[in-house]
Amino acid sequence: MTLADLEDDALLDTLQQAAFNWLVENVNPENGLVPDNSDPGAPCSIAVVGFALSSWPVGASRGWISRDHARALTLATLRFFISAEQGGDHRGTGHQGFFYHFLDMEHGCRVWNCELSLIDTALLLAGFETAACYFDADTPEEADIRRLSRALLAAVDWTWALDQGGTLSQGWHPETGFIRYDWEGYSEALILYVLALASDTHPIPRDSYQAWRVTYQWEQIYGYDVLYAGPLFIHIFSHAWLDFRAISDGFNHEKRVTYFENSARAVQIQSEYARINPRGFAGYSADCWGFTACDGLGGPMDSADDIGRYFLSYSARGAPYGPDDGTIAGWAPAAALPFAPRTAMSALREMLRQYPGMMRDNRFLGAFNPSLPGDGPEGWVSPRIYGLDQGLLVLMLENHRSGEIWALMRHSALCRRGLRRAGFKGSWLDG
Repeated sequence: MTLADLEDDALLDTLQQAAFNWLVENVNPENGLVPDNSDPGAPCSIAVVGFALSSWPVGASRGWISRDHARALTLATLRFFISAEQGGDHRGTGHQGFFYHFLDMEHGCRVWNCELSLIDTALLLAGFETAACYFDADTPEEADIRRLSRALLAAVDWTWALDQGGTLSQGWHPETGFIRYDWEGYSEALILYVLALASDTHPIPRDSYQAWRVTYQWEQIYGYDVLYAGPLFIHIFSHAWLDFRAISDGFNHEKRVTYFENSARAVQIQSEYARINPRGFAGYSADCWGFTACDGLGGPMDSADDIGRYFLSYSARGAPYGPDDGTIAGWAPAAALPFAPRTAMSALREMLRQYPGMMRDNRFLGAFNPSLPGDGPEGWVSPRIYGLDQGLLVLMLENHRSGEIWALMRHSALCRRGLRRAGFKGSWLDG
């Protein structure tokens, strides 16, 4: 029996557990760091650590690991980050409460001259807060989880990250200072702003959120009015933790669409773009889509039409305005299930039937491209598994199946405070 032959619940359980197990199998139990991908020697991505911290409660609730194991992994992570070197040293771990994007898996030092990343720190902090909400027992170890999580959240100097401007910077390098670009346009920075507003120690002003919102791009695409962002991950990441189904800020009230419904429309646009297939790539259909940040071959495209098109390496692909090079992230429909269950499940099943080679050990490989030569109908297939993809699947499949992460974070005083300061109202937030 193939994956595509399984009933819905059995299929999702298999995919979710396989993604969860990848995190368990690859975490360093001494410090809680998790690699960016499956390549030998790959460094830790702090964003993947945030997803992993949020995944341990899912695994414990479903019986895939014990609560004791989940607690031990969480404590190892928190104890590493609370004692990690801060101060801006180019070989340290962080600065001003933020952390470098990529860290050495053993020692936790900065690698690749990478940036001090605001968004990746925010995803890590979301993991800290998930742990603090889940481990609520009156025991010394679980009390320590809550204490350490809150200390790490309080240490972040969000006002410093404004760089004396109106909106948050995208990052900072010890060698050159702040990245010259701030966050502009609708993006995964939604959770970043919620956390920055929520801080009790160094909150950004509410005007900063409004200044970011002014940069939104409102479009009509294929008959849908939508807050535009091309890559699908943008429409998913913040929703892994925050339940936007029935709460709205000022923009939502003006446009009469929640961020959740906006993500549902983005899913439909992805499907319609693939059906139209304006650039004529192989494999695209209403049931074969997934344009997002994902792996790619890179270099000149060796395609059948031989018209000199170029192929991207790891990049954020998007619909309908691109970039688009024929590359599809097979995991994207599964991660989009909460927003558009029928459309996403139909695509998930069709892609599993048509392109089984996009999987390894029931896990999605980074991406595939049927327009390029390969060993099967998938064409080129990424040789690696990405931790971000696996962590996102664990959380979004759980939200689709039980809503556990959303329920946890609805009880987070931190998240509720940040959402209210951003102007969100309605439903559970008003209770």
